[in-house]
Amino acid sequence: MPLLRVIGPGRAGTSLATALERAGWAVDGMLGRADDVVGAAAGVDLLVVATPDGAVAEVAAAVRPVPGTVVAHLAGSLGIDVLGGHERRAAVHPLVPLPDPVTGAARLASGCWFAVAGDPLAAEVVATLGGRAVVVAEERRTAYHAAACIAANHLVALLGQAERVAALAEVPFAAYLDLVRAAVDDVAALGPARALTGPMARGDLATVARHLAALPAGERPAYDVMANQARRLAAARPGAPAWS
Repeated sequence: MPLLRVIGPGRAGTSLATALERAGWAVDGMLGRADDVVGAAAGVDLLVVATPDGAVAEVAAAVRPVPGTVVAHLAGSLGIDVLGGHERRAAVHPLVPLPDPVTGAARLASGCWFAVAGDPLAAEVVATLGGRAVVVAEERRTAYHAAACIAANHLVALLGQAERVAALAEVPFAAYLDLVRAAVDDVAALGPARALTGPMARGDLATVARHLAALPAGERPAYDVMANQARRLAAARPGAPAWS
């Protein structure tokens, strides 16, 4: 069975180690900040550097290269060049939130997408977990990761605003969650442009103006930005409204 070692026992590293161990891999330890990582690549098939993005290059450079051992990172925005002089290099970025190791391990084995690069062992890791791999070119990884942040992090921040505005209306935020789920389902089925509903989809600028007037000053900039994005999306589809 393949043997894994992880540098960085945080959410991502622990999630991956747990998921691969459940799938039949052997895991030979988790190394943290206080550990000597010089010999970390010795005796294993895969060494994963699961540190914050800014530390990947430094940590990888501290590891003595071992012929035959694949050294990989989990950073979405980085290419494999940050892994320096290791003979076999790879990147495996799970396209799924990992809020804690228990939830993370389950999600990694749920058939999620992974962005891979470099050594073929990266694709084998994804196949072992029952996931779907997409190869992202080195020069496109930052754009790939930006899209991931928009799709997840920015969406969560936007829902934070929805929660605040719902409180102004004295309506429980939970009442809006089925609306969110239905909208995401519509995007999956129809694509963003066809899934768009609401005032911007029908060219109703008067309603948008009333919304802005009703919102506290601190909530207006984000609403205005997203209304303009909805307008852009609406204008791109057949039968777009005539804007005044």
